[in-house]
Amino acid sequence: MPPIRATSAAVLLSTAALLSCSVAACSPPARDGSQAGGGGTAAAGQDENRFWKQSLDWKDCPAPSPAQGGGEAPVPLPDGTRWQCTTMQAPLDWNDPSGESMGIELIRARSSGAADDRIGSLLLNFGGPGTSGVARLPVFAPAYEKLRSRYDLVSFDPRGVGDSRGVRCLDAATTVRLADAVDFAPDDGDDESDALVEFLRETAAACERNSGDVLPHVGTTEAARDLDLMRHVLGDEKLHYFGVSYGTQLGGVYAHLFPEHVGRAALDAVIDPTQNLMEQALGQAGGFQLAFEHFAAWCVEQGCTLGDSVEEIVDAVVKLEADLDDAPLSFPDGGELGGDELIAVITDFLYAQGNWPALLVGLEDLVGQDAAATGNGAIMMDLAESLERHRFVGGADGDESNESDALRAVTCADFNGRYTVAEVEEKLPEFVEASPLFGPALAWATLFCDGWPVPGEAEHPEVSAPGAPPILLVGNTGDPATPYEGTARMAEQLGEGVGHELTYRGEGHGAYDGSACVRNAVDAYLLDGKLPGSGAVCEAEPLPEGK
Repeated sequence: MPPIRATSAAVLLSTAALLSCSVAACSPPARDGSQAGGGGTAAAGQDENRFWKQSLDWKDCPAPSPAQGGGEAPVPLPDGTRWQCTTMQAPLDWNDPSGESMGIELIRARSSGAADDRIGSLLLNFGGPGTSGVARLPVFAPAYEKLRSRYDLVSFDPRGVGDSRGVRCLDAATTVRLADAVDFAPDDGDDESDALVEFLRETAAACERNSGDVLPHVGTTEAARDLDLMRHVLGDEKLHYFGVSYGTQLGGVYAHLFPEHVGRAALDAVIDPTQNLMEQALGQAGGFQLAFEHFAAWCVEQGCTLGDSVEEIVDAVVKLEADLDDAPLSFPDGGELGGDELIAVITDFLYAQGNWPALLVGLEDLVGQDAAATGNGAIMMDLAESLERHRFVGGADGDESNESDALRAVTCADFNGRYTVAEVEEKLPEFVEASPLFGPALAWATLFCDGWPVPGEAEHPEVSAPGAPPILLVGNTGDPATPYEGTARMAEQLGEGVGHELTYRGEGHGAYDGSACVRNAVDAYLLDGKLPGSGAVCEAEPLPEGK
């Protein structure tokens, strides 16, 4: 169950590990959706009531749409359970329920257990933001089969994502053409940084032209209100929830808005809700650097050819990235491997320790050799292409997912940070100190919302949830994208007695799929309400030698 993230060179370097965003506190809707505070009317209540009284019409799921990433229709589960899909209606603007409505796409697999053992629905969000839960849940379902013994498994396309009024900016071909001309970690004068700013502003203007009506309404606060509507129309008094990466932020915001509606909830790969966009990027620079150093230490233990120490390997790869940035490798099929593509591959392959051997093979094909003269680099190029280079283009056969457009739309709706080139240049030394390999790209990634037509909601999220039941928080000490320190900060912000921490001493982003210990602990809470003991720790098994 790999967590979802942007993996293309351009998207990675402009939002890269910005897997979580921020959202402000606001007046929460009262029970059953009536808006608390400020100007509610009886007519507005009647208008909103139509959403809370709706019945869902479940049908067999079609193939995912191009916006969801394309592919085949989901096949039944091994026990014959068929996937069902439906559309839930929600207000486009939760502050004006009398206005336009929008469809939120849902998917579910009914519980496999006895009816009297069923707890309810378990809502799952796999991260992003920008990920289609309708497309992903059938792929990841085997990891959650035990949970299906007592829950209907339900996921969804959040607003602005996939088929839930998915945000559209430029077409894929135009975006790829423009992005190919941009260095996403400018290091060669004003021309490069000016080109990056121009690209960001041009694509932002396209987003406004093509999706301007929905852009103000795709933030995490609105998505949390949609979650509460889902809870209600699915027939549950409490929201039972499992969120990964960005999904932990959505879960935290939901708990803040609706503490009395929280049921059993688990959050894996927990974001730090105290950080703004710049702080988050700086923390992730350190997180990815730590993960790469762990990879390098493993490499040394294997007797690899990249270097005799962690320091040698880091220096060699930093030099390689600079060389490829100055003189990208070209291939007969027209492919090109530059510094951006190299960092994209390394970053993506640090998300799971099981990817390390493949990353090692690709790097050994490059480091310490005159790749331009010998033709080496084909392996790394294959890895880059396997990431669906420039994910502005979606899945196979030309399908165009809107994942990247949605990621930017949600992030910029949530964050109020609008940084300038001068501010990035001022902070750049801190980023390089935190990570000579990843720091520059992540520093420039904070320009991501430059030119965005919608103001961001806040500097960081409000997740305080006094009165909510315990929420299980899983933090991974080697997590590159959501560094471990964020777990304790989420627990502190949720409030005393709410955030309950479980530590996984391992590698990669998230822990539920990679650790039987973590999976058993999460399942015990979601299925039986049993929390692990205070200070509980799960240890990772080492990666086998030579594999």
